[in-house]
This record gives sequence, structure tokens and C-alpha cells, in this order.
Amino acid sequence: MPQVDAALPSLDDMRQRTVTDQVYDALYERVVDLTLKPGAKLSEAEVAAQMGVSRQPVRDAFYRLSQLGFINIRPQRATIVTPISEVAIRQAFFIRLALEIACIRAATTRLTVDQHEALGDVIARQAAAVAADDRAAFHALDDQFHHDICAGAQLEFVWNLIKDNKGHMDRARWLTLSYNAENAMREHKSILDGLQARDAEMATAEMTRHLTRIEETLARLRAERPDFMGL
Repeated sequence: MPQVDAALPSLDDMRQRTVTDQVYDALYERVVDLTLKPGAKLSEAEVAAQMGVSRQPVRDAFYRLSQLGFINIRPQRATIVTPISEVAIRQAFFIRLALEIACIRAATTRLTVDQHEALGDVIARQAAAVAADDRAAFHALDDQFHHDICAGAQLEFVWNLIKDNKGHMDRARWLTLSYNAENAMREHKSILDGLQARDAEMATAEMTRHLTRIEETLARLRAERPDFMGL
């Protein structure tokens, strides 16, 4: 077999985050958690200066964010963070519901008692985050709860698909954490009850109820934060 002449990079080297990746991740996080609010203006030159990078990776990160619908690039004018899109949220919800329902069914038979206990610990840490009004910690633990169900069902790749599609839902969720975190935590407990009972119908129904709360969230945001909402 002929040998490859050029040296190939190690897998670890290939996994290193590029400058563009790092700029994208920083901006994505700030758009999703509403540090950069709908309507906020972004300057390629200013972002590059603040992050200590050249303009090219910022330009590339802007393009990736625009393709996902998070920013609107206007040539010769300021780039604008887009309103929260109901259409994008409903599309993300459709994808997420289908994938998580499939995962929760598998999880009812595959999760171990130790994994049930670990999920209970995540919920306990969520309760502490609620008590401390630590919304960032609560949001991270919310993601961990759903990730751990997928991973425990031996379907971690599904969580990666969900994560890639849920950013628009997360923007809406961040706006409601001040009054919706306890509801989410209670629903997590009900989902865990279904998993511990190894009752697929119960777990599926509870996960469906949990995820479809987005409809209630959208209705409240339309009434209370129309300045943040778009089509």
C-alpha cells in the first residue's frame, strides 16, 4: 500500500478551535443569552479590536451567525442582532420534540439506577441555582439534564443535533427564566419519575408537556416583550 507523503495532523490537532470558532462561540453565547439584545449593532472592526484578532475571523463568524438567522449583515451599514423569530423557534421546536421523544423512549429502558441518581443531582443543583437566582447556572444545568438523558440512552449524537438547532428557543427561554425556572425544574422531576418507573408513556408525556411550554412562553413574550419579537 502506498504511503502518504505529507504528514497528517493528529486527531487532537484537528480538534483545536480556530480563531473563527472562538469568535463565533463568544458572539453566539452573547446573542443567545441576550447580552446582545435584538436590535443591538455590531461592528466588525470593534469586535476585532475588543477580541484582539484580525477582521477576517470576525467576518467569517458574522457570516455563520447570519446563516443561522441571529444577525442581519447590511453592507456599508451596521450589522444588527435580529429579533427573536417565532418561525425559527417553531422550526427548532419541531426538530427538538421529535428527537427528544425518541431519546426518552430509549432512555426508559437503558438508563441505570446510578444515572437516575445523577439526574436527580442535576435537579438538586438546579434548585440551588433558582434559590441563588443564578440564571446562567440554571440554563447550563437544564442543558445538562437533557444531554445526560440522551447520553445515558447511548444516543449522545442526538443531543449534538438538538444543540445545533435550539439556539432560537434558548433566546426565548432566557427571557423567561425569572419566572419559568421553577416550572422547568418541576417538569424535570416529573420526567425523572417516568424514567425511574421505566414507564415510556409517562416519560414521553412529561417530556412533551415540558417542551411544548414554548407555546405559553411565546404568548407571554408577545404580550410583554413585543420589542424583542419578530415573525
